[in-house]
Amino acid sequence: MTTGERAAPEQAAERARPGLPRQRAGLAPPAVAAWAAAWAATGLAAGAAWVVALGCWLLVAVLLAIGVVARVRARGGHPHGGLERGGSPRDGWARAARHPHGGQSPLVRLAAVLAVAVAGAALTASAAAAGLAAREASPLAGADRAELLVELDGAPSTFAGFGGETTVRAEGRAVAVDGRPIAPVPVVAMGGLSGAPRLGLGDRIAVEGRVSAEEPGERAAYRVSGVVRQAASAPLWIAWAAPLRAGLHDAAATLAGDGGALVPGLAIGDTSLVSDSLDQAMKQSSLSHLTAVSGANCTIVTAAAFAFGALLRLPRGARVVFALAALGAFVVLVTPEASVVRAAVMAAIVLVGLASGRGAGGLAALALAVVGLLAVDPWLSRDYGFALSVLATGGLLLLATPLAERLARWMPVPLAAALAIPAAAQLACQPVLVLLAPELALVGVAANLLAAPAAPIGTVVGLVAALLLPLPGHLGAWLLQLAWVPAAWIAAIARYTAELPGARMPWLPGPAGAILAGVAALALGWVLAGARSRRATIAAATAGALALAVPLGGAWLGPIVVGASRPADWSVAMCDVGQGDAVVLRADAVVMVDTGPDPAALDRCRRLLGIDRVDVLVLTHWDHDHVGGTSALAGDVGVVLAGPPDGSRSADALEPLERGGARVEHAVRGDQGAAGGVTWRVLWPADAGAEPGNDASIVLAADVAGIRMLLLGDLGEQAQRRLLREGVGGPYDIVKVAHHGSADQSAELYREAGAGIGLVGVGADNGYGHPTASALGMLADAGTRVLRTDRSGTIALAAAADTGFEVWTERASQEGPAGSAVARTLDAADRMRRPARREAPWRDGRAAGVVHAAGRRPGPRAPRRSRSSPGTRCARPPSYS
Repeated sequence: MTTGERAAPEQAAERARPGLPRQRAGLAPPAVAAWAAAWAATGLAAGAAWVVALGCWLLVAVLLAIGVVARVRARGGHPHGGLERGGSPRDGWARAARHPHGGQSPLVRLAAVLAVAVAGAALTASAAAAGLAAREASPLAGADRAELLVELDGAPSTFAGFGGETTVRAEGRAVAVDGRPIAPVPVVAMGGLSGAPRLGLGDRIAVEGRVSAEEPGERAAYRVSGVVRQAASAPLWIAWAAPLRAGLHDAAATLAGDGGALVPGLAIGDTSLVSDSLDQAMKQSSLSHLTAVSGANCTIVTAAAFAFGALLRLPRGARVVFALAALGAFVVLVTPEASVVRAAVMAAIVLVGLASGRGAGGLAALALAVVGLLAVDPWLSRDYGFALSVLATGGLLLLATPLAERLARWMPVPLAAALAIPAAAQLACQPVLVLLAPELALVGVAANLLAAPAAPIGTVVGLVAALLLPLPGHLGAWLLQLAWVPAAWIAAIARYTAELPGARMPWLPGPAGAILAGVAALALGWVLAGARSRRATIAAATAGALALAVPLGGAWLGPIVVGASRPADWSVAMCDVGQGDAVVLRADAVVMVDTGPDPAALDRCRRLLGIDRVDVLVLTHWDHDHVGGTSALAGDVGVVLAGPPDGSRSADALEPLERGGARVEHAVRGDQGAAGGVTWRVLWPADAGAEPGNDASIVLAADVAGIRMLLLGDLGEQAQRRLLREGVGGPYDIVKVAHHGSADQSAELYREAGAGIGLVGVGADNGYGHPTASALGMLADAGTRVLRTDRSGTIALAAAADTGFEVWTERASQEGPAGSAVARTLDAADRMRRPARREAPWRDGRAAGVVHAAGRRPGPRAPRRSRSSPGTRCARPPSYS
């Protein structure tokens, strides 16, 4: 055989080889259709959802009829599906149904594929309609107050509440209302926790309080706010896992540093020990998936169980049953979150296929799992965790192999495979990640490559340690210390890579950004996987380049263009940082109060406002939504004023600032200070040794070039009343509304403040219901007009010559002025009026400086001057002790 003859089959095989690995994709169309229908139907009323479902079923019937008729017409002629030679068809059906080589016709196949896809949509739309009807028929519909018995879906989140009590936010199903059993309805319960129980999956709580309906599309139908107490423990088949989770948590808490905090997350997905700063670093380095139990964990469990069954010489069917039982126990142990359930159902499908002797392709198993889960719970279609889990798995199945083959041309095969896995997952997940944070993690693939050898070791050893800790002896404790090593390595990688210059690239936010990210990811995946033709490669590369250019240009130039329309002389701004606070006061110096939760969002706001350096940073308290963005200011802060320290939480927030040269001071009531034309007095906390939490927030009375402002941190109602008794010194022009507009407010305080404008830092579609209707009504009664960042974006205010305000908003909204995508300064008719002004008693005419309470000594001056736009300078830097 000649060389050409040998090469011919290889060339034919290469031409036949698709750009993606061969997968059984027959169930992919119904999975996509089922997801789209579930997402759409869950946002409708029950009646409209039933219309969608019935329309889909009708379309299925039509498509089946078309397929049947086409098949019958085709069989009327040639045995292979065509007409006899010389025959004359009565219409076009036979020609459309005829296949030139026999077998099923294209029309029949198309009708079948479409019918199955629409059937998937009809199934999930019907499930959504039934769920919506049950919600609307619930006794909670229209109720104002009620006592609910709620069965928890998992461990509730806890945080420091008002007056020092523990506040919980729990998700579950209401199974009784006012003592009467009802059909289960998903609810969110929030309130102070009576006693100190350790609540978890399957436990039942009693909540008595105010009931309100959630927004359409939310997983929970209703929200109840009141007092929470434990009513009953979980049943035994669930309760067995609680001591294992608690034992691992308590033992890991004794281990040093970040490694101890990560061990429970790697083993069972428990991130309760992870600090805010480490959590942020894990997200920015694209390593947070390691603490979200998913497919890899389920694979390890089922493989271990199957191997153990083989060791016991069990038949294949018994081994499958044993593996399924182990998988179910693992789901109970880690709690059934969306990604866990997806992975477990997919693993179960593969095991059942194995038991039948037929096997199951990965893509087919994934698609079947998606359709089945959405039919049971259509609201999973709106769950980001579920979407990321499905996309990551699909990316691995479709892209990992061709990417590895492509990369293997330039590097060793093991390294190519190691790079291809995180690259495939990140490409697939990027559109959804952009919706969560409009940025690209450029260090994600490298960080995952470095963490890859350690992750399975930490997962397996940590899980075995959790199982052995309750037993006598020290083996469990030794294994836990061994698991600490890979966990500490992963944490160190996360912190290091997250702080690298250029680790994150800004991206266009919202659906437009997600679409462009999807186009860019598809183009890059196509090019890297190896397109079949040069023309296709050029087309994909061009599409990818355009998809990259639009959001990158918009992300960098957008703030410049929008910022050019803001008032040049603005004095007060509230940054749009999502669910959090970041307020900027500017008058020949820059004072920032809190940083919000996200460094990228704070960076964007700084570009929008033209803020380079921050002379004084005030951190009111240590919740993540107020200090999570501090790393964005590292090296750009002169002095930090902070509330009472809170152990590792405060240390983590301050560490990047101190490393960048900032001086830290802890403020108490009576402290006064000035930076440029900004002066302030600390009204709260009354005691430097106050218990950290919302009620220990720093409260400032500030004067910004004549604009008087009250900043209330996250102070709750009881603390607000105590502050009112101490005196707040109103009236003010502007009030920063406490705790993002929660219901825990003192109406008397806001009436005394007398502010014309109330600023609310709040994230769109936040899970807390902020700002609440009661808070908005209270502010309206006090004569305070509300501007909120979830609707207006970043807000800037400037004093107007007629004692009013010029109010600039990044986006148009009902509350704010009639802005646009490129917002503009308002006309005089739109200006907000300011109340009668009273001179701030602490203004003493000095350009800069501070007067501390209780005879505290002044210290050295801040090391650097302001370079804030537009060209202002701090005349004299502030000094602190």
